[in-house]
Amino acid sequence: MVNDSTHGSTHESSYTGRCFCGAVELAVRGEPVAMGYCHCDACRSWSAGPVNAFTLWKPENVRITKGADNVAGFQKTEKSLRKWCQCCGGHLLTEHPPWGVVDVYAAMLPALTFTPSLHVHYREAVLPVRDGLPKQRDLSTDMGGTGILLPE
Repeated sequence: MVNDSTHGSTHESSYTGRCFCGAVELAVRGEPVAMGYCHCDACRSWSAGPVNAFTLWKPENVRITKGADNVAGFQKTEKSLRKWCQCCGGHLLTEHPPWGVVDVYAAMLPALTFTPSLHVHYREAVLPVRDGLPKQRDLSTDMGGTGILLPE
């Protein structure tokens, strides 16, 4: 919680986003648990890009505020339940139950200042990035990975 002494009130940050067509809207509150870039094959295939910019949130801080009946999901593994809008196909988020977080894609939250702190699954990278951020070979040890860092 942030104390807004100017107005004498306490408030939490909140951000909103919507799918490509606007049929589905979501809101997140608080601050993300982590922000970074994922280079895994699954994220690259899902996003149709060389890397996925992620923002991880506690599940209780993410909610669909409009069009929940338009949300579909696909679960290829027990680690990831990917959700999208059935009207336009716009990707919304990925639930990661084993880790207790939800990835709301950074592009979904235009008002959030994206400040990445690391790269994950960098051994799978197809686009080398030299930005000075730590490059995890896979994941950190607390998320079941090796915690091994790779050089830029």
